[in-house]
Amino acid sequence: VQLVESGGGLVQAGGSLRLSCAASGRTFSSYAMAWFRQAPGKEREFVSAISWRGDITNYASSVKGRFTISRDNAKNTVYLQMNSLKPEDTAVYYCAATPYELGSAGPHEYDYWGQGTQVTVSS
Repeated sequence: VQLVESGGGLVQAGGSLRLSCAASGRTFSSYAMAWFRQAPGKEREFVSAISWRGDITNYASSVKGRFTISRDNAKNTVYLQMNSLKPEDTAVYYCAATPYELGSAGPHEYDYWGQGTQVTVSS
C-alpha cells in the first residue's frame, strides 16, 4: 500500500483544515487507517483511527470533539477534518494503514506510512 497525504498548510488558531490520504496498491478497504502526528522534538503520537468498514472510530483525547476521521473506500481515501485548530496541533501529520479491523494507538501495529504533511497553526 502506498499512501500520499495532502491538505496541510498554515492556518490561524481557530481555523480548519482537511487532510486527505490517498492509497494505492493493495485493497484499501481491507485496511484500517489512522492518523498520527509528530511535532519537533516529540515522539510520534496517535491522533485518530477508523475501521476498514468505516463504522468504528477512535480519537486521542486531545482532539476529540474537534477532529473527525472518515474514509471513502470507493476513492481509496481517508480524511481528517480538523476544526478549532490550536497552536499545539502544529506537527507533521502522517496517515498509516494496518491489516487489523481497527488499529490501536500504537505505531508498531501499522505496516504502511505516508510521507507526512505539515500543519502549522499560528496563534
